[in-house]
Amino acid sequence: MLRGSKVGLRARHEEDIPILRTELYDDVVNASRAEAGPWRPVAPGSKDRRLVVDDPAEGHVPFSVVELEGGTLIGTANLWGIDTHNRVAHIGLGLLPSARGRGYGTDVVATLCHYGFVVRSLQRLQIETLADNTAMLRSAESNGFVREGVLRSSAWVMGEFLDEVILGLLVEDWKPKPKPGG
Repeated sequence: MLRGSKVGLRARHEEDIPILRTELYDDVVNASRAEAGPWRPVAPGSKDRRLVVDDPAEGHVPFSVVELEGGTLIGTANLWGIDTHNRVAHIGLGLLPSARGRGYGTDVVATLCHYGFVVRSLQRLQIETLADNTAMLRSAESNGFVREGVLRSSAWVMGEFLDEVILGLLVEDWKPKPKPGG
């Protein structure tokens, strides 16, 4: 398990799937804002890529996010679009509604940066998020990500086009957060 100051990123477990399905992917508004395509229901037992326990794709690493204190599942995180030639990847995360607003997102981003830069030896990490997703923007910027651009009206979400913000962080600009007690 990768450890942040508040969260751990671990392998996805079979018992995580029903919780993630119910609290993240069955929520039409949340899923529509988080995914690059239209919402559709996910049937129990389906092989939807967002809900697999182990993804063999080399360019995608899914994690379950748990509280360090108690081990409660609080969301999902991933490094995706991993390009080992150019040494870049994208960060994504989704927190359960009960876990939002508690600083977990910032810690997840920090832990994914550690994984990307230290474990995977990447040069650049990138985040794309809706322009009104202030929580993700705050989490990214507090970890050193820089706003690099806005894709105007690039995301069709629940009947309207929304802007997306692109943020980037280079390994030489990354300042790892100190771990508790260290």
